Amino acid sequence: MTRPSPTLAELAPMLAEAFRAHGYTVDGLAESLGAEAISALARSDAPSVRRHARAAGPAGLLVRLFVLGDALPEAGVAAALRGIDVEDGIAAGLWTLPGQPTGTLRALVDLRPVDTGHGTRWVFADPDGSMVHADTRPDHVLGIGQATLSLLRITPTSPVDTVLDLGTGCGIQLVHALETCRRSTGTDITPRCLELAAATLAINGLQAELLNGPWFEPVSGRRFDRIVANPPFVVGPSQPGHSYRESGMALDGASRTVISGAPAHLAEGGTAILLASWVEGAADDWRSRVASWVPAEGVDAWILRRDSSDPELYVWTWLTDEGMDPRDESTARAADAWLDHFQAEGVSGIGFGYVFLRRVDGPSSVLCEDLTHPFGEGLGDEAEAYFARTAWLRGAAERHGGQAPALDATVFTVSPDVRLHMSESLAPGRPEDGADDPGARLAGTTVVERVTGARWRHEIDPLTATVLRGARMGALPLEDLVVLAAAGAGEDPDALADPVRRVMADLFLHGFVVPAGVPGLLPPGTAVASPPAEGAG
Repeated sequence: MTRPSPTLAELAPMLAEAFRAHGYTVDGLAESLGAEAISALARSDAPSVRRHARAAGPAGLLVRLFVLGDALPEAGVAAALRGIDVEDGIAAGLWTLPGQPTGTLRALVDLRPVDTGHGTRWVFADPDGSMVHADTRPDHVLGIGQATLSLLRITPTSPVDTVLDLGTGCGIQLVHALETCRRSTGTDITPRCLELAAATLAINGLQAELLNGPWFEPVSGRRFDRIVANPPFVVGPSQPGHSYRESGMALDGASRTVISGAPAHLAEGGTAILLASWVEGAADDWRSRVASWVPAEGVDAWILRRDSSDPELYVWTWLTDEGMDPRDESTARAADAWLDHFQAEGVSGIGFGYVFLRRVDGPSSVLCEDLTHPFGEGLGDEAEAYFARTAWLRGAAERHGGQAPALDATVFTVSPDVRLHMSESLAPGRPEDGADDPGARLAGTTVVERVTGARWRHEIDPLTATVLRGARMGALPLEDLVVLAAAGAGEDPDALADPVRRVMADLFLHGFVVPAGVPGLLPPGTAVASPPAEGAG
């Protein structure tokens, strides 16, 4: 009787045992290959990695087999992976006999160690086209790309009960989620993704629910404490291509589907963390387009645009991503068709960014803003603090009969990661210009910034800077601070209260100031509020 062929998931535990024995781990490769090879690996410099790997023993052999795609002697592979029968590996799709050179094996998967913050984990994916000459199959399973790393980086670290990974791909988000949740579910429309995700879970000794189907259909009627999604967000014609990046929906339909559909699957207080792309037109504001996808009820949304590409750069990027040669006529034809579609649809740019959604009671609120500058660790935790601040402000406005009186009555204090700098304009002009214009006196001559987390930076007027200095003591409500600052400047506090209030509301939402004595509103990593440090700008 013929025994059934093993799966990659069934071979995975034996692979993990061999990997540990040979130091095929993040720390082990750093030691055996050296810093130069690790840097070369990060930049997809296959020749340099191969040069170092040849002299790195069994760990180097495993790098050449599973990362570089080299055809290696069968005897050497068998010695390194004792317990894995060659025929079982072939049957499971782990490797193949390439024919030339004879007596060799070539891996059919990319299998490498990664560290997402919790030590070594191994990830199964299809061969990396930047390291291996390989055709990109329609159901290609992407490994650890930049979008994957972005989503890992912006996911909150707080513990939750349940997590949904929509479009799980290779399963790395599930592996990461299981460090902070009790139960996780991954969905994907592509059976190949579910096969490799199962292997990724198995090799790391983890368990999760894997479901086949499009979008939210596999979890219809279910709710989760956290949803993460790196959907196929490439903007283009409504033609299915590579499933990891193209949805078959026209333009930004995939992002619209996920953003509009996620709130219905969030538990009360649950959060969705999504990557998204959208089209931008010359006459349209991107904020209005993306905000229109958020349901009118039950959602707080924080949408951060990271980048905006012109159509030609965007098309070139994604065509070369799939391995097309820019010098080939076929590439030119594909680019023309794509760009013609953009032109017909009035697309002048393509935006990309992060979308955070929080399930709440009541009308939805949406804040769309640019976050194009470098930011620090913990943006996901920053998002949770942002939602806590919006909830506090909503509740305070209800108690005080409006946002303005709520802010006026609040005793604010300053986050310890805030720095205040004085700036001096070198532009020609007379100091007395605008001396009689209160609006001119509110022009930005002071810079206040947070040096951790999102690293927001605001220009504020001198009067608001005085109010901010007063807030560091955490003793007086905002209304009193405005009166004192205005008196010191010889201004009418009633005329200046509203513009100062608007700026302070922005500073509050960005975590510069928080109500004194209210827990959970400070930016992540800060414990107590302190005075803003000052220095020459």
